[in-house]
Amino acid sequence: MAFRNNPYSAFKFTVKLGDLSEDGFAGGFSDVSGLANDVKYAEYRNGNESDNHPRKIPNTNTVDDVTLKRGVIGDLRLFTWLKDTREGRFQPRTIVITLHDEQGTQVCSWTLLAAQPKKWVGPTLAGKGGTDVAMEELHLVAEQIEFQSL
Repeated sequence: MAFRNNPYSAFKFTVKLGDLSEDGFAGGFSDVSGLANDVKYAEYRNGNESDNHPRKIPNTNTVDDVTLKRGVIGDLRLFTWLKDTREGRFQPRTIVITLHDEQGTQVCSWTLLAAQPKKWVGPTLAGKGGTDVAMEELHLVAEQIEFQSL
């Protein structure tokens, strides 16, 4: 990623869902949220220390749930992945979310390792005759998140 004064826009990105998105179809999402990592700390202080404050020692870390949203398109692969997981056929995948600049050049990526579906949310349906798009969500859990500048 080249240094630039203006931050990148958040509207141009791709999502690769392991082998679910070989044709690029399953990865057409309108929103990705929850890219976060939280490090837990233990407090420790020797009884004979002169300073009256504990040291912070990093230990475990967790990745927040990541939510993918897209319009309902009739592609059942995401729901099938969730169904397989709930029926005991675990299929963790490597998910790669790539940010692109205005010209479409890849600038950075986030990789979710050992990602699995946690929750699927179907569309909210209302007969009000509007122009809203029927949206579905897939919530993912992952063991680790990596960031890479391209």
